[in-house]
Amino acid sequence: MAHPLIAWALALLQTLLFIASAPLLAGWIKCVRCVLQNRASPSVLQPYRDLGKLFRKKVVLAEEASWLFRSTPYIVLGTMILAAAVIPLVTVRLPTDAIADVIVLVGFLALGRFFLALAGLDIGTSFGGMGSSREMMVASLAEPAMLMAVFTLSMTASSTNLSTAMHYLLQSGLVLRPAFVFTAAGLMMVAIAETGRLPVDNPATHLELTMIHEGMILEYSGRHLALMEWASEIKLMIYAVLIADIFLPWGIATRFTAWALVMGVVAIGAKLALLVVLLAVIESGLAKMRLFRVPEFLNLAFLLCLLGLLSHIILEVGI
Repeated sequence: MAHPLIAWALALLQTLLFIASAPLLAGWIKCVRCVLQNRASPSVLQPYRDLGKLFRKKVVLAEEASWLFRSTPYIVLGTMILAAAVIPLVTVRLPTDAIADVIVLVGFLALGRFFLALAGLDIGTSFGGMGSSREMMVASLAEPAMLMAVFTLSMTASSTNLSTAMHYLLQSGLVLRPAFVFTAAGLMMVAIAETGRLPVDNPATHLELTMIHEGMILEYSGRHLALMEWASEIKLMIYAVLIADIFLPWGIATRFTAWALVMGVVAIGAKLALLVVLLAVIESGLAKMRLFRVPEFLNLAFLLCLLGLLSHIILEVGI
């Protein structure tokens, strides 16, 4: 066991690595999509340049903006950073493992979504209200599916703690679990809906009649918009890391040695790169669906997670 100061330093470094590499993941997605669509791709570092440009711009606020509208970007980014801090990225057995609970993670995500929806309603524009109502509709259907995936994981590892569950999966070795196949598919569909990716939403367009997430942040500018964009990229990173480290936990460091930590960084980088390629293929092959078909999409995600839970009960518990 490492010295407590070293363990806390590693926890801080892991969180900083998490939030600093989130724009890089978004840039990699854009590059892969451009290659698949036979278009000239921007630099992988373009999201960092966009954030830097927005941070240098002046903030323009509407006359009707209240304190809630001005403080929401900081609250949303803060909740995403807290959510990132509880997710094991490179290693487990850190001091933050005490709060690394999936239920806590869902609570952080819901808190950020709550303030984001209020900010969309605060100005009183029609597009902000439309985006907030659509976001709440998606959240009300996505959260039950995510919780069903959580129950499957907790029943397998006998714990809702992410670090404990990942350590259990590492100790179990290579085991084919049909429950995890269904759950992974359902959680990927939830991630697509929650992060506003195709076919649920299109982050590359600002068409007012179809956008969901962009409608709530349409009135933001300058550093406020930069904070919102950064929080959105961290949220995408959160779901990607959850899928990569829960269903493919190999490579996560269980010891605080330099070699183990380096291998942990390499492993998570390789898994995220492959996951991004899969996401880009899905987005390139599908068109944006109508808003009224989103409930069917999320109902299918819930059904897959439910099948995963039932598969675990039938095959592993033996009922």
